[in-house]
Amino acid sequence: MPAVRGDGMRGLAVFISDIRNCKSKEAEVKRINKELANIRSKFKGDKTLDGYQKKKYVCKLLFIFLLGHDIDFGHMEAVNLLSSNKYTEKQIGYLFISVLVNTNSDLIKLIVQSIKNDLGSRNPVHVNLALQCIANIGSKEMADAFGNDIPKLLVSGETIDVVKQSAALCLLRLFRTTQEIIPGGEWTSRIIHLLNDQHMGVVTAACSLIEALVKKNPDEYKGCVSLAVSRLSRIVTASYTDLQDYTYYFVPAPWLSVKLLRLLQHYPPPEDPGVRGRLNECLDTILNKAQEPPKSKKVQHSNAKNAVLFEAISIIIHSDSEPNLLVRGCNQLGQFLSHRETNLRYLALETMCLLATSEFSHEAVKKHQETVINALKTERDVSVRQRAVDLLYAMCDRSNAEEIVQEMLNYLETADYSIREEMVLKVAILAEKYAQDYTWYVDVILNLIRIAGDYVSEEVWYRVIQIVVNREDVQGYAAKTVFEALQAPACHENMVKVGGYILGEFGNLIAGDSRSAPAVQFQLLHSKYHLCSPGTRALLLTTYIKFINLFPEIKGQIQEVLKSNSNLRSSDAELQQRASEYLHLSITTTTDVLATVLEEMPPFTEKESSILAVLKKKSGRMSAQEAQKEARVQARENSAAPAVEKAQSQSEMESSNVAISFRQLNNSTSADLLGLSTPPATQNNTQSNTGVLVDVLGDLYGGSSNTNTHNGTASSSPSVASSGAVDNIKKFVCKNNGVLYENDIIQIGIKSEFRQNLGRIGVFYGNKTSMPLQGFAPSVSMGPGQQGKVSVQVKPVEPTIDAGAQVQQLVNCECVEDFSGLPDLTVGFTYGNVPQRLILRLPLSCNKFFEPTDMNGESFFARWKNLSQPQQESQKIFKATSPMENAAIKTKLLGFGMQLLENIDPNPDNFVCAAIIHTRTQQIGCLLRLEPNRQAEMYRLTIRASKETTSSILAELLAEQF
Repeated sequence: MPAVRGDGMRGLAVFISDIRNCKSKEAEVKRINKELANIRSKFKGDKTLDGYQKKKYVCKLLFIFLLGHDIDFGHMEAVNLLSSNKYTEKQIGYLFISVLVNTNSDLIKLIVQSIKNDLGSRNPVHVNLALQCIANIGSKEMADAFGNDIPKLLVSGETIDVVKQSAALCLLRLFRTTQEIIPGGEWTSRIIHLLNDQHMGVVTAACSLIEALVKKNPDEYKGCVSLAVSRLSRIVTASYTDLQDYTYYFVPAPWLSVKLLRLLQHYPPPEDPGVRGRLNECLDTILNKAQEPPKSKKVQHSNAKNAVLFEAISIIIHSDSEPNLLVRGCNQLGQFLSHRETNLRYLALETMCLLATSEFSHEAVKKHQETVINALKTERDVSVRQRAVDLLYAMCDRSNAEEIVQEMLNYLETADYSIREEMVLKVAILAEKYAQDYTWYVDVILNLIRIAGDYVSEEVWYRVIQIVVNREDVQGYAAKTVFEALQAPACHENMVKVGGYILGEFGNLIAGDSRSAPAVQFQLLHSKYHLCSPGTRALLLTTYIKFINLFPEIKGQIQEVLKSNSNLRSSDAELQQRASEYLHLSITTTTDVLATVLEEMPPFTEKESSILAVLKKKSGRMSAQEAQKEARVQARENSAAPAVEKAQSQSEMESSNVAISFRQLNNSTSADLLGLSTPPATQNNTQSNTGVLVDVLGDLYGGSSNTNTHNGTASSSPSVASSGAVDNIKKFVCKNNGVLYENDIIQIGIKSEFRQNLGRIGVFYGNKTSMPLQGFAPSVSMGPGQQGKVSVQVKPVEPTIDAGAQVQQLVNCECVEDFSGLPDLTVGFTYGNVPQRLILRLPLSCNKFFEPTDMNGESFFARWKNLSQPQQESQKIFKATSPMENAAIKTKLLGFGMQLLENIDPNPDNFVCAAIIHTRTQQIGCLLRLEPNRQAEMYRLTIRASKETTSSILAELLAEQF
């Protein structure tokens, strides 16, 4: 609102004063209605209103609107003010339009024309007002109307600096609405060279625009790196007297310095030695200036100076290639750990967490261990204590693991409730990762349960059971320790679960001691029974039936418990069923059968799970820099043991219908961050490709033990965090559903169905991180083998995938004629301000359009002879790469999409199949014969097809599966 000068806006000032003096809401409404009536009559009846009066009345309407009252007139008068040559009148007109005019209004065409007139004006003030109005509205309509004018204005040599500054910010606002507004080609270079502009304000505005453009298309704008380094060098080496207009409390251009440093973090370290050396000189200078005595005692000086310093350390961490700078940055942050300013301590701890992930600065961070532990004990601010816990976790290795874990356990007893669950996960991870003696690991986890049992998730106690089961050397110690822990008067339910499982499996190892005799173990566990939830009671019943096998002498006591009304007639169906079946099992079966059914559980399959991702999801506090470092952390920690995962049975008891397995108790599958996994459905060998889609990704983790290593291509620039990445594309030749690709950031699942020559593929993209994936843009492209032979229609997806969320993309496809190879699936997105690009393959192969065909032996051999032309047959002889088991071979042939014909081939060891490939123009008959030679471990595969090129395509696809 323009200031009132003299009596120039006295009417407005009086009206505002009247409103403020109103004693009640009713009085205010009455005064406003009176004023609205007066303004309405002036606009309708007085045709001689001049610009000043229109401005005054429009100002009053704007004030009334800002008080929360609806305004349904005055818009035309505001539009008329735009044509005024007076600044104040034009300013009020633009202000009214920016606030009150809807983009769907009929007046928008008039407004656009007025703005165009002002953009072409030679008066820079008018041009600036128009640009500010466009930015304030910022709609798609504004982007369409002025998308060509503003870029020209920005790079024109005739445009003055203040207008360039406004044009850059206006363009940035419209780019956030419509990304297509920025032209490419020669415009790219002209926009980048704004970083060389003499006017610092233009450079600052252009830097914000370029950073946004780089996030969308880093390759196109990579030329900005050298210019940004050059400009940064000039700022850093300048004295505060050289840039007086842009010096803030003796710090030259701090905002621009921070923007330039952030811009450089979107790219890897410069390859050019000169540019790289100059950047390192800038960073070295910033670190040197941080050591200099302050030039002012005011907080603004230290804030500006530290803002540049922290951003410089961020780019040092991002580059992770200069050991000297990393150590110097660590030492500088170490000085802040004892600073009196809480915010500085917090930022220092947060940044040192990232430094701890670098091999060059990890040892330097460890030198501050005592200071961090002291902060954990004495710091008043809970957020700072939380960051101290994070730093201890990050700096932990084999040399200091026991000390750090003990300190975290000590703190856990008094820790804030909001961070206890996260701390429990961290302690569990560290204890397992760095355990040199697994008895220590068992002690740590039992201590965790004792100290913070309510915060120990299922993953943690599942994991300790898995480790105890898999390591014979620790089983006796675990049984003894858990037996002693259960003797405490107040015992957490998670301790009872662990105790029940371990004693049920290994209680016999301590039964020789009279203090832990079988009867004592049973009585100790049963004393906790009535205090537990139904789930834990069910586990204890399984322990009791295990005891009958381990300790026949207490069989009678256990049967009495199973016969009790509280179990046999329990309101809980699971308890009632277990008690009944276990009792019947103990009475009717022989000792040998009982020993077979209740034998010790086999070792768990060792496989890595997603506890680190679970930890990040629990904390929900992963910064952009942490996201950038995630892949490197995973690669550096090669010694990391598999993280917490839910226990899962390796083999099921088939000797009876009784559910004996502790693992079955919780019906748990492997930990899956996205919740995509569902228990695998029973496989039906007669299933064909013509089936409809079933529940989402039902077999994601089926057969994961044979997962291929990463075969997809991860583009080196932009980068992609590919630690632990797996690409399962080869498996999809013989299946339609599952996980196509997975790394630490994203999980891509496939679910497809095909009928004749048509198909539909559902691609599921799951964000595994606690940060959104921005600019998400997957695309499908055809290679030479598919061009014109298969038609694909790809539905668009949302450009953002929220943390932990999943989106689906549908791909409709049609087989025009037989084709070879697979289409390319390119997935681009931005994660933690770092562009990512995955180049994969879409599992759309020629065999997906099979229709299984049944026939008798006579028909098969008649058709086989008809397809006897050399070009109709393709034969491959190859070495077996997996066990030559009949069941596995049948499963692959059925998954390939053909009908398996039984008892057709004279040799019962051979397999023959038949199917028809449906295309838009024809049907292609296909016959297959697979001859295994188990002595030589070789296969001979013969495929005949009615179309010449088809047999070789199918033979290439199928031969890779065996």
